[in-house]
Amino acid sequence: MSTDDQYGRSEVGGTGQTRTRFPESATDPYGTPRRTPRPSRGLVAVVGVVVLLIAAIAFANRSNSPTTPPPSDKPPAANPTSATGVAPVDGKSSGIPKGFPQTEQGAQSAAANYAVALGSDGMFRKNTRHSLVDGIYTREAANGLKGPQDEAYSTAFLAKLGLDANGNPPQGNTFVTRAVPVGTRVDSYSPTASRVSVWYTGLIGMSGTKSTDPVHTTWKTWTFELVWSDGDWKVLSDSQQDGPAPVPGDAVAAPSDELSKAIKEFGGFTYAR
Repeated sequence: MSTDDQYGRSEVGGTGQTRTRFPESATDPYGTPRRTPRPSRGLVAVVGVVVLLIAAIAFANRSNSPTTPPPSDKPPAANPTSATGVAPVDGKSSGIPKGFPQTEQGAQSAAANYAVALGSDGMFRKNTRHSLVDGIYTREAANGLKGPQDEAYSTAFLAKLGLDANGNPPQGNTFVTRAVPVGTRVDSYSPTASRVSVWYTGLIGMSGTKSTDPVHTTWKTWTFELVWSDGDWKVLSDSQQDGPAPVPGDAVAAPSDELSKAIKEFGGFTYAR
Protein backbone atom coordinates (compact mmCIF):
# COMPACT_ATOMS: atom_id res chain seq x y z
CA MET A 1 0.00 0.00 0.00
CA SER A 2 1.28 3.46 -0.90
CA THR A 3 0.04 6.96 -0.36
CA ASP A 4 0.96 10.05 -2.39
CA ASP A 5 1.32 13.52 -1.05
CA GLN A 6 0.70 16.68 -3.08
CA TYR A 7 4.31 16.78 -4.35
CA GLY A 8 4.16 13.36 -5.94
CA ARG A 9 6.05 11.58 -3.20
CA SER A 10 4.70 8.33 -1.88
CA GLU A 11 5.20 6.29 1.20
CA VAL A 12 5.43 2.59 0.51
CA GLY A 13 3.84 0.11 2.79
CA GLY A 14 3.91 2.46 5.74
CA THR A 15 7.61 1.73 6.30
CA GLY A 16 8.61 5.37 6.25
CA GLN A 17 10.50 4.99 2.99
CA THR A 18 9.71 7.74 0.60
CA ARG A 19 9.68 7.36 -3.27
CA THR A 20 9.66 10.50 -5.38
CA ARG A 21 8.04 10.58 -8.87
CA PHE A 22 9.58 13.10 -11.26
CA PRO A 23 7.78 14.40 -14.33
CA GLU A 24 8.50 12.31 -17.45
CA SER A 25 10.44 14.09 -20.18
CA ALA A 26 10.87 13.13 -23.82
CA THR A 27 14.50 14.25 -23.62
CA ASP A 28 15.34 12.33 -20.47
CA PRO A 29 17.65 9.48 -21.59
CA TYR A 30 16.97 7.60 -18.39
CA GLY A 31 13.25 7.89 -18.28
CA THR A 32 10.95 5.22 -19.66
CA PRO A 33 9.16 6.62 -22.70
CA ARG A 34 5.43 6.84 -22.46
CA ARG A 35 3.58 4.41 -24.72
CA THR A 36 1.87 5.81 -27.74
CA PRO A 37 -1.84 5.72 -27.09
CA ARG A 38 -3.63 3.15 -29.23
CA PRO A 39 -6.58 4.23 -31.37
CA SER A 40 -9.87 3.28 -30.02
CA ARG A 41 -11.73 0.31 -31.46
CA GLY A 42 -14.42 2.64 -32.75
CA LEU A 43 -11.91 4.61 -34.83
CA VAL A 44 -10.38 1.42 -36.25
CA ALA A 45 -13.82 0.24 -37.28
CA VAL A 46 -14.59 3.53 -39.07
CA VAL A 47 -11.30 3.44 -40.98
CA GLY A 48 -11.95 -0.16 -41.98
CA VAL A 49 -15.39 0.69 -43.33
CA VAL A 50 -14.00 3.60 -45.39
CA VAL A 51 -11.27 1.40 -46.89
CA LEU A 52 -13.80 -1.28 -47.81
CA LEU A 53 -16.12 1.33 -49.35
CA ILE A 54 -13.31 2.77 -51.52
CA ALA A 55 -12.33 -0.72 -52.64
CA ALA A 56 -15.94 -1.55 -53.51
CA ILE A 57 -16.32 1.63 -55.59
CA ALA A 58 -13.07 0.95 -57.45
CA PHE A 59 -14.16 -2.62 -58.19
CA ALA A 60 -17.56 -1.45 -59.46
CA ASN A 61 -15.99 1.12 -61.77
CA ARG A 62 -13.57 -1.47 -63.05
CA SER A 63 -16.40 -3.91 -63.72
CA ASN A 64 -18.37 -1.31 -65.67
CA SER A 65 -15.43 -0.23 -67.84
CA PRO A 66 -14.96 -1.93 -71.22
CA THR A 67 -12.63 -4.88 -71.15
CA THR A 68 -9.43 -4.44 -73.11
CA PRO A 69 -9.18 -7.30 -75.59
CA PRO A 70 -6.02 -9.37 -75.46
CA PRO A 71 -3.42 -8.56 -78.08
CA SER A 72 -3.76 -10.51 -81.29
CA ASP A 73 -0.96 -12.53 -82.80
CA LYS A 74 -2.32 -11.95 -86.30
CA PRO A 75 -0.39 -9.47 -88.46
CA PRO A 76 -2.28 -6.26 -89.34
CA ALA A 77 -4.24 -6.37 -92.58
CA ALA A 78 -3.12 -4.29 -95.53
CA ASN A 79 -4.74 -0.90 -95.83
CA PRO A 80 -7.63 -1.04 -98.31
CA THR A 81 -7.75 1.44 -101.14
CA SER A 82 -11.53 1.77 -100.91
CA ALA A 83 -13.33 3.98 -98.40
CA THR A 84 -12.75 2.95 -94.79
CA GLY A 85 -14.04 3.87 -91.35
CA VAL A 86 -17.35 3.54 -89.53
CA ALA A 87 -20.05 4.39 -92.02
CA PRO A 88 -22.83 6.82 -91.01
CA VAL A 89 -25.20 4.87 -93.26
CA ASP A 90 -26.38 1.28 -93.55
CA GLY A 91 -25.43 0.56 -97.15
CA LYS A 92 -23.79 1.56 -100.39
CA SER A 93 -24.74 1.55 -104.05
CA SER A 94 -21.99 1.54 -106.69
CA GLY A 95 -19.54 2.46 -103.95
CA ILE A 96 -21.63 5.47 -102.88
CA PRO A 97 -22.97 5.61 -99.30
CA LYS A 98 -26.75 5.61 -99.20
CA GLY A 99 -29.52 5.76 -96.62
CA PHE A 100 -28.64 9.07 -94.98
CA PRO A 101 -31.08 10.11 -92.24
CA GLN A 102 -33.66 12.76 -93.02
CA THR A 103 -32.05 15.27 -90.65
CA GLU A 104 -29.83 18.32 -90.89
CA GLN A 105 -26.78 16.23 -90.00
CA GLY A 106 -27.84 13.59 -92.53
CA ALA A 107 -27.88 16.23 -95.25
CA GLN A 108 -24.37 17.34 -94.28
CA SER A 109 -23.09 13.77 -94.33
CA ALA A 110 -24.65 13.21 -97.74
CA ALA A 111 -23.08 16.36 -99.18
CA ALA A 112 -19.61 15.50 -97.82
CA ASN A 113 -19.70 11.96 -99.20
CA TYR A 114 -21.08 13.09 -102.55
CA ALA A 115 -18.17 15.54 -102.87
CA VAL A 116 -15.74 12.66 -102.26
CA ALA A 117 -17.42 10.46 -104.88
CA LEU A 118 -17.68 13.18 -107.52
CA GLY A 119 -14.05 14.16 -106.91
CA SER A 120 -12.74 10.61 -107.49
CA ASP A 121 -11.03 9.17 -110.55
CA GLY A 122 -14.24 7.28 -111.36
CA MET A 123 -15.57 10.47 -112.92
CA PHE A 124 -12.96 10.18 -115.69
CA ARG A 125 -14.27 6.80 -116.91
CA LYS A 126 -17.63 6.80 -118.68
CA ASN A 127 -19.20 3.70 -117.13
CA THR A 128 -18.29 4.55 -113.53
CA ARG A 129 -19.19 8.20 -114.09
CA HIS A 130 -22.71 7.25 -115.14
CA SER A 131 -23.06 5.00 -112.08
CA LEU A 132 -21.92 7.81 -109.78
CA VAL A 133 -24.26 10.33 -111.35
CA ASP A 134 -27.24 7.94 -111.20
CA GLY A 135 -26.56 7.22 -107.54
CA ILE A 136 -26.04 10.82 -106.42
CA TYR A 137 -28.43 12.99 -108.44
CA THR A 138 -32.17 12.84 -108.79
CA ARG A 139 -33.41 10.83 -111.75
CA GLU A 140 -34.27 13.95 -113.72
CA ALA A 141 -30.99 15.69 -112.92
CA ALA A 142 -28.94 12.60 -113.78
CA ASN A 143 -30.64 12.20 -117.16
CA GLY A 144 -29.87 15.82 -117.98
CA LEU A 145 -26.21 15.63 -116.86
CA LYS A 146 -24.80 12.51 -118.44
CA GLY A 147 -24.85 13.76 -122.04
CA PRO A 148 -23.11 17.10 -121.38
CA GLN A 149 -20.62 15.42 -119.06
CA ASP A 150 -19.70 12.86 -121.72
CA GLU A 151 -18.92 15.76 -124.04
CA ALA A 152 -16.90 17.56 -121.35
CA TYR A 153 -14.81 14.47 -120.59
CA SER A 154 -13.77 14.23 -124.20
CA THR A 155 -10.72 12.41 -125.53
CA ALA A 156 -8.97 15.75 -125.99
CA PHE A 157 -9.71 16.80 -122.41
CA LEU A 158 -8.49 13.46 -121.00
CA ALA A 159 -5.33 13.70 -123.10
CA LYS A 160 -4.48 17.04 -121.48
CA LEU A 161 -4.46 15.23 -118.14
CA GLY A 162 -2.26 12.45 -119.51
CA LEU A 163 -5.10 9.90 -119.74
CA ASP A 164 -6.13 7.76 -122.68
CA ALA A 165 -9.62 7.79 -124.21
CA ASN A 166 -10.88 5.41 -121.48
CA GLY A 167 -9.55 7.55 -118.64
CA ASN A 168 -6.57 5.33 -117.83
CA PRO A 169 -3.06 6.65 -117.05
CA PRO A 170 0.08 5.51 -118.93
CA GLN A 171 1.89 2.40 -117.74
CA GLY A 172 3.93 3.12 -114.61
CA ASN A 173 2.00 6.31 -113.76
CA THR A 174 -0.73 6.99 -111.19
CA PHE A 175 -3.52 9.45 -111.85
CA VAL A 176 -4.45 11.18 -108.61
CA THR A 177 -7.74 12.93 -107.95
CA ARG A 178 -9.34 13.18 -104.52
CA ALA A 179 -11.65 15.51 -102.67
CA VAL A 180 -10.99 15.68 -98.93
CA PRO A 181 -13.74 17.52 -97.00
CA VAL A 182 -12.57 19.91 -94.31
CA GLY A 183 -16.02 20.93 -93.09
CA THR A 184 -19.66 21.43 -94.03
CA ARG A 185 -22.05 24.35 -93.66
CA VAL A 186 -25.83 24.29 -93.75
CA ASP A 187 -27.04 27.26 -95.78
CA SER A 188 -30.70 26.25 -95.51
CA TYR A 189 -32.58 23.22 -94.27
CA SER A 190 -36.00 21.64 -94.32
CA PRO A 191 -36.93 17.95 -94.16
CA THR A 192 -37.48 17.92 -97.93
CA ALA A 193 -34.90 20.38 -99.31
CA SER A 194 -31.50 21.53 -98.07
CA ARG A 195 -28.60 23.59 -99.29
CA VAL A 196 -25.24 22.41 -97.94
CA SER A 197 -21.75 23.71 -98.76
CA VAL A 198 -18.66 21.53 -98.42
CA TRP A 199 -15.27 23.17 -97.94
CA TYR A 200 -12.63 20.78 -99.23
CA THR A 201 -9.08 20.44 -100.38
CA GLY A 202 -8.40 18.50 -103.56
CA LEU A 203 -5.52 16.49 -104.99
CA ILE A 204 -5.20 16.25 -108.75
CA GLY A 205 -2.42 15.45 -111.21
CA MET A 206 -0.31 12.64 -112.61
CA SER A 207 2.31 10.95 -110.47
CA GLY A 208 5.13 9.50 -112.54
CA THR A 209 8.71 10.05 -113.55
CA LYS A 210 7.76 11.57 -116.93
CA SER A 211 4.65 13.44 -115.77
CA THR A 212 4.19 16.97 -117.04
CA ASP A 213 1.27 17.59 -114.67
CA PRO A 214 2.53 16.85 -111.13
CA VAL A 215 0.02 16.29 -108.33
CA HIS A 216 -1.00 19.56 -106.67
CA THR A 217 -3.59 20.73 -104.17
CA THR A 218 -6.63 22.91 -104.64
CA TRP A 219 -9.04 24.54 -102.20
CA LYS A 220 -12.70 24.90 -103.14
CA THR A 221 -16.22 25.15 -101.77
CA TRP A 222 -18.79 22.80 -103.30
CA THR A 223 -22.43 23.75 -102.78
CA PHE A 224 -25.18 21.13 -103.18
CA GLU A 225 -28.90 21.66 -103.58
CA LEU A 226 -30.32 18.52 -101.95
CA VAL A 227 -33.86 17.15 -102.01
CA TRP A 228 -35.38 14.20 -100.17
CA SER A 229 -36.20 11.69 -102.90
CA ASP A 230 -36.83 7.93 -102.84
CA GLY A 231 -35.93 7.73 -99.15
CA ASP A 232 -32.56 9.48 -99.38
CA TRP A 233 -30.89 12.82 -100.00
CA LYS A 234 -30.27 13.39 -103.71
CA VAL A 235 -28.53 16.23 -105.54
CA LEU A 236 -30.76 18.46 -107.59
CA SER A 237 -27.93 20.77 -108.68
CA ASP A 238 -24.46 21.81 -107.55
CA SER A 239 -21.83 24.49 -108.08
CA GLN A 240 -18.24 25.20 -107.07
CA GLN A 241 -16.12 28.22 -106.28
CA ASP A 242 -12.45 28.62 -105.37
CA GLY A 243 -11.30 28.91 -101.77
CA PRO A 244 -11.02 29.79 -99.05
CA ALA A 245 -7.38 28.73 -99.31
CA PRO A 246 -4.86 28.86 -96.44
CA VAL A 247 -1.27 30.08 -96.78
CA PRO A 248 0.77 27.32 -98.46
CA GLY A 249 3.00 25.38 -96.10
CA ASP A 250 6.71 24.80 -96.44
CA ALA A 251 6.53 21.00 -96.74
CA VAL A 252 8.86 19.52 -99.33
CA ALA A 253 7.04 17.80 -102.19
CA ALA A 254 7.35 14.01 -102.13
CA PRO A 255 9.02 12.14 -104.99
CA SER A 256 6.60 10.68 -107.55
CA ASP A 257 7.16 7.05 -106.51
CA GLU A 258 6.53 7.88 -102.85
CA LEU A 259 3.33 9.74 -103.73
CA SER A 260 2.09 6.92 -105.98
CA LYS A 261 2.74 4.43 -103.18
CA ALA A 262 0.83 6.57 -100.68
CA ILE A 263 -2.18 6.93 -102.99
CA LYS A 264 -2.41 3.14 -103.32
CA GLU A 265 -1.87 2.40 -99.63
CA PHE A 266 -3.92 5.07 -97.89
CA GLY A 267 -7.65 4.55 -98.33
CA GLY A 268 -10.30 7.24 -98.13
CA PHE A 269 -13.10 7.63 -95.59
CA THR A 270 -16.86 7.67 -95.37
CA TYR A 271 -17.67 11.06 -93.86
CA ALA A 272 -20.26 11.84 -91.21
CA ARG A 273 -21.28 15.05 -89.51
